[in-house]
Amino acid sequence: MGAPVKTFVFLDLEATGLNRDLPKITEICLVAVHVSSLENPVTNESGEVQLPRVMDKLCLCVDPGKPLTEAAANITGLSNDQLYDSEKQKFDINLINTINEFVNRQAKPVCLVAHNGFYYDFPLLKTELLHQNEDFPGSMLCLDSLKAFRYLDDPTAKYVKGRHTLVEIYRRSFGKEPNNSHFAEGDVLTLILVFICQARDLLNAPIYMTWEQIRPMYT
Repeated sequence: MGAPVKTFVFLDLEATGLNRDLPKITEICLVAVHVSSLENPVTNESGEVQLPRVMDKLCLCVDPGKPLTEAAANITGLSNDQLYDSEKQKFDINLINTINEFVNRQAKPVCLVAHNGFYYDFPLLKTELLHQNEDFPGSMLCLDSLKAFRYLDDPTAKYVKGRHTLVEIYRRSFGKEPNNSHFAEGDVLTLILVFICQARDLLNAPIYMTWEQIRPMYT
């Protein structure tokens, strides 16, 4: 993996639909956490893991320029009318510059983390970047927390549908439902909490990829 990662940037995207729908991003959230906060978690009086106090956040809604599917609108609570009425801007070079500036403020090396990231978030984000003739550095590391949790559970075990969804992992870790599922920020904060619970193992799991290995979802 090269030099140890110093900052993990947890990422979640909401979009107009699934891969087959050739989706466009409607909401993006990135939360940067230094590795020291993951390795030295804070707990409350009951011993329950808490979010780190030091986190950088970037959360933006985006005009996708195409209709949301009914399923996506129902799941995310977003609609084209809401985004239009709020005068949200499209995914453009200004947004890309904002993301780059956010990432560049973090201690390096940086690793992007997303749940189901290798299949959905990273390919979709790469598609949006390439449509603007931009891209992230190929050497940037990426980690799919879905694959990571499966690996830690048992890398040779038979696939069980639903066992490693973000909601289900949170239920097993905390014994309750997560807050604000399918809000980009809510999902990122949930991901950070479950990541911290197994951080030492996750940080050493041999399942990282580089950004140059990520293929766009579509062209």
